[in-house]
Amino acid sequence: MKEHLKHPVFSIISEEADQIGQPCYVIGGFVRDLLLKRNSKDIDVVTLGSGIELAKRIAKRVGPKTPVSIFKNFGTAMLKYQDLEVEFVGARKESYQTDSRKPIVEDGTLEDDQKRRDFTINALAICLNKEGFGELVDPFGGIEDLGNKIIRTPLEPAITFSDDPLRMMRAIRFATQLNFQIEANTLNAISESKERIKIVSKERIIDELNKIVLADKPSKGFKLLDKTGLLELIFPELHQMKGREEINGVGHKDNFFHTLEVLDRIVPNTDNLWLRWSAILHDIAKPRTKKFIKNQGWTFHAHNFVGAKMIPGIFRKMKLPLNEKMKYIQKMVSLHMRPIVLSEDEVTDSAIRRLLFEAGDDIDDLMTLCEADITSKNEQKVKRYLKNFQLVRQKLKDLEEKDHIRNFQPPVSGEEIMEVFNLKPSREVGDIKNAIKEAILEGEIQNDHDEAFDFMLKVAEKMGLKPEKS
Repeated sequence: MKEHLKHPVFSIISEEADQIGQPCYVIGGFVRDLLLKRNSKDIDVVTLGSGIELAKRIAKRVGPKTPVSIFKNFGTAMLKYQDLEVEFVGARKESYQTDSRKPIVEDGTLEDDQKRRDFTINALAICLNKEGFGELVDPFGGIEDLGNKIIRTPLEPAITFSDDPLRMMRAIRFATQLNFQIEANTLNAISESKERIKIVSKERIIDELNKIVLADKPSKGFKLLDKTGLLELIFPELHQMKGREEINGVGHKDNFFHTLEVLDRIVPNTDNLWLRWSAILHDIAKPRTKKFIKNQGWTFHAHNFVGAKMIPGIFRKMKLPLNEKMKYIQKMVSLHMRPIVLSEDEVTDSAIRRLLFEAGDDIDDLMTLCEADITSKNEQKVKRYLKNFQLVRQKLKDLEEKDHIRNFQPPVSGEEIMEVFNLKPSREVGDIKNAIKEAILEGEIQNDHDEAFDFMLKVAEKMGLKPEKS
């Protein structure tokens, strides 16, 4: 392993640890990623002694002004060196109480420290002291599990998950990110321990969930969450989308698996976490809006509007941000049916202008979502839809270049209307402004001040309003 420890920080740590006679190891995710040939900028160093004192010595060596962040309560210290973040901690053993995932910590041996790690692949350690530099310490078969692509706990999984239930989410997250399998006993223990997730903060859960959403194939993680029973506890609205119902031989698709397919389909086209969340939430109201109508079959009328109204409650409960990210997703959910309707019918300039006006700068993201939403098993149907979407995209581009509708404000402002007709803020002002907007969207007038001003005078005349004489 010596050849993997070429970064100068490792030789510095080695020398300083030997100076004070402290055994020292790089451990955890950095070692795992090293063996998987994945880039990692975070290094965890465990030492038999004070991690804080060792960190201070390293900081003095690498530069007198190198700041050290010290967390006395946890016995850890962190410093930045070149392109790396290095965290130091003394080896420890942990014990837990049933109502908390915060451990009672005592000094321990290296093996004690490895036992407290969540998975065998994260318990691998490499010696940094001169004698034994680069030697791998692997008491739980982590190397073998890496080779077999297995997620497994070092100790009895029921104990591991009961001690810190967030590890259940982490198991599923690592299985998703690395495309590994969770070992059978470990997977069963997640199902048996699922209720323990209730003692974990929503913030920690959503942090793991977001990492699953950002994986190359996030559906794998959501299927594991569902299989273990965690999904129903942490995201009941998505769980409620499961299943098909049939009446008089007429069924509808399973909206849970459709949603996961849309999510996987959007992944190659965006790294935007919030666009991926839009894929997860675009049909979230289908269980609430589902109806069977004779001679018509299953309908999910207005599920886009109902879904948009559900978003704030879901975000609040899951501790997702209640800001412009939430409003962006509301917009995506509310509008996601519009391009599909446009692609089915003959597209009018008016309909395109309205879509541009309502979607604004998010129009490209909306089209990306809608293209991912085409999950029919009928290949001809998919080809036809995607071809039509290309026509819609082109028309959007052409009309935007011609009319500049995206995010436009009517070229005659409310203040100007009030000044021309000597009006106070009133319904009449709003009606005139809205009439101008509608005329532009319908293509009756250009998005131009002079045309809009002339149109305003005509609208006002019909309302019995006359401009003030200058």
